[in-house]
Amino acid sequence: MCRIGRAPRTLLPLLALLAALHQAPIQATGEITLCKTGFPEDVYSAVLSRGVHEGQPLLNVNFSNCNGKRKVQYESSEPGDFKVDEDGVVYAARSFPLATEHAKFLIYAQDKETQEKWQMAVKLSLNPTITDSPVKEPQEIEEIVFPRQSSNHNGYLQRQKRDWVIPPINLPENSRGPFPQELVRIRSDRDKNLSLRYSVTGPGADQPPTGIFIINPISGQLSVTKPLDREQIARFHLRAHAVDINGNQVENPIDIVINVIDMNDNRPEFLHQVWNGTVPEGSKPGTYVMTVTAIDADDPNALNGMLRYRILSQAPSSSSPNMFTINNETGDIITVAAGLDREKVQQYTLIIQATDMEGNPTYGLSNTATAVITVTDVNDNPPEFTAMTFYGEVPENRVDVIVANLTVTDKDQPHTPAWNAVYRITGGDPTGRFIIQTDPNSNDGLVTVAKPIDFETNRMFVLTVAAENQVPLAKGIQHPPQSTATVSVTVIDVNENPYFTPNPKLVRHEEGLRAGTMLTTFTAQDPDRYMQQNIRYTKLSDPANWLKIDPINGQITTIAVLDRESPNVKNNMYNATFLASDNGIPPMSGTGTLQIYLLDINDNAPQVLPQEAETCETPDPNSINITALDYDIDPNAGPFAFDLPLSPASIKRNWTITRLNGDFAQLNLKIKFLEAGIYEVPIIITDSGNPPKSNTSVLRVKVCQCDSNGDCTDVDRIVGAGLGTGAIIAILLCIIILLILVLMFVVWMKRRDKERQAKQLLIDPEDDVRDNILKYDEEGGGEEDQDYDLSQLQQPDTVEPDAIKPVGIRRLDERPIHAEPQYPVRSAAPHPGDIGDFINEGLKAADNDPTAPPYDSLLVFDYEGSGSTAGSLSSLNSSSSGGEQDYDYLNDWGPRFKKLADMYGGGDD
Repeated sequence: MCRIGRAPRTLLPLLALLAALHQAPIQATGEITLCKTGFPEDVYSAVLSRGVHEGQPLLNVNFSNCNGKRKVQYESSEPGDFKVDEDGVVYAARSFPLATEHAKFLIYAQDKETQEKWQMAVKLSLNPTITDSPVKEPQEIEEIVFPRQSSNHNGYLQRQKRDWVIPPINLPENSRGPFPQELVRIRSDRDKNLSLRYSVTGPGADQPPTGIFIINPISGQLSVTKPLDREQIARFHLRAHAVDINGNQVENPIDIVINVIDMNDNRPEFLHQVWNGTVPEGSKPGTYVMTVTAIDADDPNALNGMLRYRILSQAPSSSSPNMFTINNETGDIITVAAGLDREKVQQYTLIIQATDMEGNPTYGLSNTATAVITVTDVNDNPPEFTAMTFYGEVPENRVDVIVANLTVTDKDQPHTPAWNAVYRITGGDPTGRFIIQTDPNSNDGLVTVAKPIDFETNRMFVLTVAAENQVPLAKGIQHPPQSTATVSVTVIDVNENPYFTPNPKLVRHEEGLRAGTMLTTFTAQDPDRYMQQNIRYTKLSDPANWLKIDPINGQITTIAVLDRESPNVKNNMYNATFLASDNGIPPMSGTGTLQIYLLDINDNAPQVLPQEAETCETPDPNSINITALDYDIDPNAGPFAFDLPLSPASIKRNWTITRLNGDFAQLNLKIKFLEAGIYEVPIIITDSGNPPKSNTSVLRVKVCQCDSNGDCTDVDRIVGAGLGTGAIIAILLCIIILLILVLMFVVWMKRRDKERQAKQLLIDPEDDVRDNILKYDEEGGGEEDQDYDLSQLQQPDTVEPDAIKPVGIRRLDERPIHAEPQYPVRSAAPHPGDIGDFINEGLKAADNDPTAPPYDSLLVFDYEGSGSTAGSLSSLNSSSSGGEQDYDYLNDWGPRFKKLADMYGGGDD
């Protein structure tokens, strides 16, 4: 058996326990439990204080649902004052003082499927224990007693009473305390005999969020430690436990449900602070515009979360201050008045308010948002011309010229199909000389000339034009769908080019016309009939210079003989171009072509073709085929007649000609043998003209020795080919001159190489005295310090050629190696005269050599070192004389040997 109680502050003393008792099943015989669907009591009573506040829970009603499948919905007979939630909790819908008229009301329960309905009454009364004294007596805490477990008595299972259905504990959110706040006391009947410990488990107790609910383990008193927030957790499901001091369970756990009663502590919040919507202009009342939505964190099934919408303001207020309305429950905004005109008001701004407590302005919380409604454009305004008549002018013969600019006005939104104008020409232009294009930026119509206009034909155009939009007008618009206007276009006369007619002009004449013959008159016309102008003619092109034109009347006269065979005539046609110029401002000109078709006359005699040929000394096997060349054409050309002249007589004696057809003939030897050589055969050729023309042409025939195939075997083909003696001599002279030039060039190249080699051998870059300073004051230690072959001084005839001397052993002042000049080699002589002759001859050769540098400069020989194998110069050939020698001849050797002559010639020195 379980009893439910609450603290007096919950204002529900004993009502929950009473409801639980009425839900107890009826027991029948045979331990069969019967269940009756409906409220267990017809009347519920609740004791309250002097007044109630909004959202205050009053009591909890229970409905017996035997099969558990019914879906019951609760209702109150006084919904404005009292409401019932799905759990059966009755709470106050508003705050009011308790009076007699609120003391009784009905609660209905209706099955949602079968619509079956039950009712019960609720009586409210004031608590008599509440006095004006500020001292409050302590109230008894409601207890929840664990149901007794079933026991085995004498081996039989003893029936246990049905467990109590513990009603939920309703606890308002945001309670101000004091905390901890006692809720209920949990007790077991066994605590009389045993020392028990009580505990609770579940979210909010020992599970996150922990510590919200605590229980005294000794007394079983359940308390809440802080204010609750329904928006975070709306319901707590705890389990109460009772164990002995050893931790053994002595009672089955019981479930405790704690409902957090919602308080109106959250304002509505719009999903967007600014809402944007559109509506076409001219929309009828009732047209949907947009939907605004707000949410409330409070219980949506209670008044705290029930929102209502309304429009606080509209800007601008034209053309109706209440152009829109809003569904207070759904937030749908619709139009309620006619007169939406984008051209007057393009945008409306609405301030929308959402209020909870079903829009109660006193107790509900509110919030606002902005709805911006743009009026979209429809084509309700046609384009209108700014003038009835537009004017323009255009020079004649001009195209793609803008003549006039048509302007229109349109009140619709710019640069939309409802604003863009399309122009049409509806009259005044049957030939389509004008078109109208639309300027996309300004929407103006540009009247443009599409075809050239002739002033002499049309001086003015009056066009009828219409303008309309790209899209048709909206339905119900009373304006005309288009606007019309007229365009007056004036054509301006300009100076135009004169033109020849016909152009080109063809005339036919025979060739051979003499100079001064008038061929034709070639004149031009001036299209400017309304201008007094003169035209003058000049010749522009005359390839053969055959013609002239009169500058005033345009008569064309020949100034030379017309020749059809001229290279300027193509296919018998001669073309000449003339220029016609007027005296307008500015002057204009035009050209014309005169075509002269020249008819052929027989003015050219035929000629033999080819003019040279070859044949053999015997008639067989060769013959010569010839034809005729005639610059005339039929009938003044072929067929031709071929014949040989009577003189000289040797022509017909040696040759015969046979006509093959009208254009070809064959020339053959008439005699059995003709000596090889060059022969000139005259041939008479007559054409078929009227009268015919004859001509004697010479055919040069080379008669040569032939092989079995009829081919010439002569070596003198140059002569046979037609080269004369003068040509052959000229060719030979050219060949001789060319050979002489080549020979001179070879000789010059050899001499140049010889001079280059000589200069390179004689002049050593290190020894060139022209840009070097030579030092001769030191010669070392004599000949033994040098690699000299001194024996050559004693026997000059045994001098080894310089070319075979090894490189690097020459003295710096030694003459370079070169092949020439060659000095004479003299035989050895026992007397000094031989050496003198040798030296004298070498000196002459050096003096006469123009390429030799001055290597005979003064050398110092006063010190030759020690150990020389040359001996003394005074001992040369002294052994053979046995006495003194005469060295007077040294005086004859020139100034170079003056020193020796003074030393040995007996001079005073």
